Amino acid sequence: MNSSPEPMVALWVLIAIAVVAIAVGAYLIERRRRRAFQALARALGLRYHRKSRGIPKQYRFLNQLCTGHSRYAKNILDGVYREHAVLVFDFHYAQGSGKNRRNYDLSFFMLKLERPFPELRIYPEDLMSKLGQMLGYEDIDFESVEFSKAYTVRSKDKKFAYDVCHVRMMEHLLRWKDRSFEIEGEWMAMWFHKRLKPPQIPGTLDELVATRELLPEYLFQR
Repeated sequence: MNSSPEPMVALWVLIAIAVVAIAVGAYLIERRRRRAFQALARALGLRYHRKSRGIPKQYRFLNQLCTGHSRYAKNILDGVYREHAVLVFDFHYAQGSGKNRRNYDLSFFMLKLERPFPELRIYPEDLMSKLGQMLGYEDIDFESVEFSKAYTVRSKDKKFAYDVCHVRMMEHLLRWKDRSFEIEGEWMAMWFHKRLKPPQIPGTLDELVATRELLPEYLFQR
């Protein structure tokens, strides 16, 4: 006697319903986030743009924006905030392909500086950075043992790195250990390896401005 196909049909119907529910849920989450960013743009006096593949290309000199493939920015805010030109966006990229593909979404913040500078990268110490040091990638150390343990600092211009990472700056950066920084050309960038909630954006912009204000003024007088 043949088994009834009804249980299998019911199973596939349930799977289809679950897939649709997940897709609808993801769409609603993205729509709420988009509307929250539009409201932020109005509140902060910034412009809103929905999506751009050009931003990662335009600023590809920043290491993080060269990561992986399928790169694009979305929920973009740009304009002047507290007298500084800023750019804020969700950054998406992927690594691998097929079943091994992994998608990543970050919150990215950029502030334009008054003059160009050499590359300086400051990011949390992790297993990969320690392996890099073992392979010969030099990490700049500082008098603060706590800061040197918490962050990897790399730059071809050590004097510039020491100028930036003075005592007050190190104390400032040690308040958080979940964000990475880069200075290159006329831009200072800060990013998180996750997407921040929209209400966190204004406070994080204030943190970025505070970081800029801790850069020694003599750096801008040369």
